[in-house]
Amino acid sequence: MTEAPVVRLVEADIFERQVGFRFPFRFGAARVESAPQAFVRVRIADDSGHESTGWSAEMMMPKWFDKNPALSPDDNIAQLRASLHLAMESLRAVGAMTPFGLHAAAEADHHGAAAGRGLPPLVASYGLALIDRAIIDAVCRMKGASAVDAVRHDLLGITNATAPDLAGFDLTGFFSRLEPSPQLAVRHTIGLADALTAADLAPEQRLKDGLPQTLEEVIAAYGHRCFKIKVSGRPAEDAERLIAIASVLDRTVDGYRLTLDGNEQFESADAAAGLLDCVQREPRLGKLRRSILFFEQPIARAEALSRLVEAVAARIPLEIDESDGEADAFLRARDLGYTGISSKSCKGFYRALINRARVEKWNREAGSSRYFMSAEDLTTQSGLALQQDLVLAALIGAGHVERNGHHYVDGMAQAPASEQASYLADHGDLYNGVSGRARLAIKGGGLTFGTALRAIGLGSSVEPDWASMTAS
Repeated sequence: MTEAPVVRLVEADIFERQVGFRFPFRFGAARVESAPQAFVRVRIADDSGHESTGWSAEMMMPKWFDKNPALSPDDNIAQLRASLHLAMESLRAVGAMTPFGLHAAAEADHHGAAAGRGLPPLVASYGLALIDRAIIDAVCRMKGASAVDAVRHDLLGITNATAPDLAGFDLTGFFSRLEPSPQLAVRHTIGLADALTAADLAPEQRLKDGLPQTLEEVIAAYGHRCFKIKVSGRPAEDAERLIAIASVLDRTVDGYRLTLDGNEQFESADAAAGLLDCVQREPRLGKLRRSILFFEQPIARAEALSRLVEAVAARIPLEIDESDGEADAFLRARDLGYTGISSKSCKGFYRALINRARVEKWNREAGSSRYFMSAEDLTTQSGLALQQDLVLAALIGAGHVERNGHHYVDGMAQAPASEQASYLADHGDLYNGVSGRARLAIKGGGLTFGTALRAIGLGSSVEPDWASMTAS
């Protein structure tokens, strides 16, 4: 077994690259047409003075981390920038420790500093998650290891320091037995405003980029069998939308599976139950109803962890997503009746692995598979961010992953041609370049990414083109 190195954060730089969308993302009532992607570059040193650099990337998506209607998209992006700089300061201040030790020592102070600036827990988690990932990448490069090997051989030094509830659970042994698959099914997200058929598009809305636009076209192009459906919190309207979606899925996809995403649009568990009642009563939704795996974050985060949800959870497994802003969120959610939690790189690599260990422990104790994790992220972009997230999804054992950033963006359109060419050369299992740019290659409804799992570092062999970005 390899001993986790003791390292310190020497410096961190933050860059941004603007990403324009083919058509708007919609989060609840919010519509977003472009946003920056943050890139982090760190330099670390070990106790012998040996240095290494590492990288991470993530979209700075407005209207998800903080949905306060009084804040503009620019305000939301400024929050995420502030979180990144606060995390950088917190991690530098803790000195030299194992990679996970740095995270564990900085987490409480970072969240406290973020709260002092009025930043919600989910915003605070974003900054720490990105700097953590860049440090993990740097440690892997220092040791010539992939992230999979780093987790399996205890190169990161993960302990129960942030999860005392796991005392007595063999974390090292559990991680050593992980067998990440190089293939994942892709769950295509059907947004509230997404066109389902060609008839839903006015002539002026039709794009001429050669990429699929409607749900029917997406299924034909990529072969999806897994889906995620956004619902609005208005049960009668949602039921009508689900009927329209079911009419497409029932005739075009055999044996499909899906999840529902409430995006915090329901005021209470009773309101969420109202949607389930509508779905139960509607005969045209029979096949769709039998295909539902779980219901993701139906209730607004201000209320989600304040009341029992057992009555609804008895009808459908419930998962938290936006409520997962702090290390103990899954514990509190479990006490209320939730059985699932999402994995997202923007919330934390370590947090996802710790929660996966909790799922293992709780299911062993229950003698069942009641508790679960899913891999979610609507906006992750091709390249560094996507590959880091796929590695994490594979490590937690997800069989499918929400992945829609490619649907809203034309490949790596914002990256320089040389960077795109490097991804095509080094990660050809994930991308194709038929269009003259690197685009995600979804085949048979899934992705193959063995090169990302084997890459030295956290998921990618390609260094970003820093000169093409702006400093943040």
